[in-house]
Amino acid sequence: MMSPKITYEYERITDIKRLNFITDSLQSAIPANARILDVGCGNGVITRHLGQFGYEVLGIDVSEKTIAVAQSKNTLPNVQFAVISAEELIASGQQYDAIICSEVLEHLHEPGVLLHTIYQSLKDNGTLIVTVPNGMGPREVLVTKPMLRLRKSPRLQAVVNKVKHMLGYKGTTVQSQADNLDHVQFFTTKDLQQLAKANKFEIIRFSKTNFVEDVFPFSLLTKKIKSLQTFDCQVAEILPLGCTGGFNTIWKKSK
Repeated sequence: MMSPKITYEYERITDIKRLNFITDSLQSAIPANARILDVGCGNGVITRHLGQFGYEVLGIDVSEKTIAVAQSKNTLPNVQFAVISAEELIASGQQYDAIICSEVLEHLHEPGVLLHTIYQSLKDNGTLIVTVPNGMGPREVLVTKPMLRLRKSPRLQAVVNKVKHMLGYKGTTVQSQADNLDHVQFFTTKDLQQLAKANKFEIIRFSKTNFVEDVFPFSLLTKKIKSLQTFDCQVAEILPLGCTGGFNTIWKKSK
């Protein structure tokens, strides 16, 4: 009997690359019937993808709006979604073989609080996968930080937003429907390692994402031409780690 074809909700090559990193890392580390927790799951894209591999997956988020979207798109009986806070998660006493924390920590003023919850919810031999933007990478330096500074000038921001709309930038993501997706943390490799150590984790692997395909004006072309996105991801692989747009990482509990 043939295995069902794995489908992708993501379209950008770097998002698919991140998703493949997550699934490949899990398949090499945990059993086929493992229980997985997707923290800050947003619209549930990663949660549903992992469900295609037969894992029992729970996606959680504090945003009722995103969980409603995630549930509306779910057709897998082994995938569940819930609006759960960190306190409720700890109180449940449940532990998981693996936990996913993808594109979440950069939005938190106190990421250590979430990592404390994750530590208690992860089995001692479990795997934690964390993905974050590179705080000193091309997109964060050339796009994210300047756009955040624009908040100080509402009129200028309005002009920039109008231009972005004219160029086809929608200002939404497939990842989440949350109202506020601002980045408040900008992690370097050293920052991540220090954060992991402070919360009783050790990062055992760093992997790269893309280079400049999501940086204006390159993005005008790359968002329409998938081959350029693929090439950009390949370029990122031969450049130093500090040049990548984001970090895909594997964490383990410290011994």
